[in-house]
Amino acid sequence: MKSYVNRANTGANLPALRGHNAALVLDLLRAAGEGGISRLELAERTGLTPQAVSKITARLRAEGLAADAGRRASTGGKPRTVLRLVPDAGHAVGLHLDRDELTAVLVDLTGAVVAERRAPLAFGAGADAVVAVAAQEVRALLAGHGPVSGVGVALPGPLDHAAGVLHRVTGFPAWDGFPLGDALAERLALPVVVDKDTNAAALGLALAGAAESFAYLHLGTGLGAGLVLGGALYRGERTGAGEFGHQVLQLDGPACECGDRGCVEALCLAAVARGALDEAARVLGTAAGNLVGLLDIDRVLLGGRTVFAAEDLFVRGVGAVVDERVRRGGGGARVPVALAPGGERGVAEGAAQLVLAPVFGRADVALPAHRG
Repeated sequence: MKSYVNRANTGANLPALRGHNAALVLDLLRAAGEGGISRLELAERTGLTPQAVSKITARLRAEGLAADAGRRASTGGKPRTVLRLVPDAGHAVGLHLDRDELTAVLVDLTGAVVAERRAPLAFGAGADAVVAVAAQEVRALLAGHGPVSGVGVALPGPLDHAAGVLHRVTGFPAWDGFPLGDALAERLALPVVVDKDTNAAALGLALAGAAESFAYLHLGTGLGAGLVLGGALYRGERTGAGEFGHQVLQLDGPACECGDRGCVEALCLAAVARGALDEAARVLGTAAGNLVGLLDIDRVLLGGRTVFAAEDLFVRGVGAVVDERVRRGGGGARVPVALAPGGERGVAEGAAQLVLAPVFGRADVALPAHRG
């Protein structure tokens, strides 16, 4: 049985929610699926009184978020009425802004994708042009669909997720200081939450139960990591954790767009450009091994378009290097290396969870929304 603790409910919320207890109830309704869950079970699992649960569920039903799911035989007395979540009572948008492509998904309250759009994107065209394309695609995605709680935006870092402000995106210094969250919120008149692509993907994986502590490594147009430590997404004190691509592996190596030399991102991308994918996998595996040795994580999950284009090669190549590193370190347990589920829209789906996770009391840190 899942254990619940009273933590502050933070982030972008559905208008119906007025407290953390309601979020706990909604999370249990979501987990119960179509079969539903009784009020008595809700009280037992949340630690709330039956009277409090009745008040919360009455409000959720009145606002269309919960509905009857039939009756269930009880051990005594009359059958219990069970309740279920209404998936299409709310939606969230997940927006993945890559350097050359946009992916947008609309998900319901269960996280299921109900609509998707893709479009070319050019970071080099400047912030105003990118925001215009993003807003246009989100509006098209929302056409004909029900209420929307907000938009989660995931893109390459570094950035300040709390303020929704970008820092010096590698290769695009003109973006430094751009308030993306406010700019999109103003265009869309919706709450907007901004985070790194790797963090968004890692959040989605953590909510799906990937592991207690793992690293999500994303190799596409760039290279980064999302870190989940002790069950919580780790961003660091200055929200800069996960800049995995800019650890130096070769002191006299090729120049990187970050200004350093011999970064793992530069080495990986150079190998990919030459078609030397085996070499790229070994380089990525060496950096992953450093991460495993430093953080003692349970798993390594791989994603990004370059990985998905040669899945077996990267899983085997990275896995072999990590296995060797663990053996040399005397570790008893193997650290599995696997492909991240979700495919190429995993980042966009994770971005939608930036909005939904706080609604269900599942946010690990505050995710302030930018109001339009």
